[in-house]
Amino acid sequence: MPAQARILLFDETALRLWPPLRAAWARVGQQARVLVSGRNDQRSVYCALNLRTGRRVTLGRARQRQGDFQAFLRRLRHGRGAHGPLYLVLAHHSSHTARASLRLARELNIELVWLPKQCPNLNPVEHLWRELKGRLAANRQFETIEEALRAAEAWVQQLTGEQTFRKAGLCSPTFWLHKLYKNIRGPT
Repeated sequence: MPAQARILLFDETALRLWPPLRAAWARVGQQARVLVSGRNDQRSVYCALNLRTGRRVTLGRARQRQGDFQAFLRRLRHGRGAHGPLYLVLAHHSSHTARASLRLARELNIELVWLPKQCPNLNPVEHLWRELKGRLAANRQFETIEEALRAAEAWVQQLTGEQTFRKAGLCSPTFWLHKLYKNIRGPT
């Protein structure tokens, strides 16, 4: 792998206007009342984590379709430090494996590196989503889905590189990418 190559760990997640209710109070023996409108708007947050620097590239989108993924690929190539070899580690989602997505990745000189199917626990960004949803989304109602999306992107971006690596599990000596992470980052 060339010395100036960037390795980015990628994932996306869905945010819902009505988040999961993980805790509630009610009198003993009585069911807690939870009011739901029946309308549950959704947005998607895309995130790529640079394995060397901890820098995150995020993008909020209306959906998780191939056009949205392709918009994220373009963002990676047109952002800061967009030149040079780029390896994107990601899962087998239909938006990622669509012919148009694969073709665009080739055109943009982005090498897609596939994680094993049905193994979300191998993706470090998935661990960020768990933390995000536990702190920001669960048991909390935003006025609009756009407000929730802005808050989610802001939460991801406000983390330091070190906080990001810790929350993503990369600092754990038992995490499968720990050795690669240490080799790329060098002594800290």
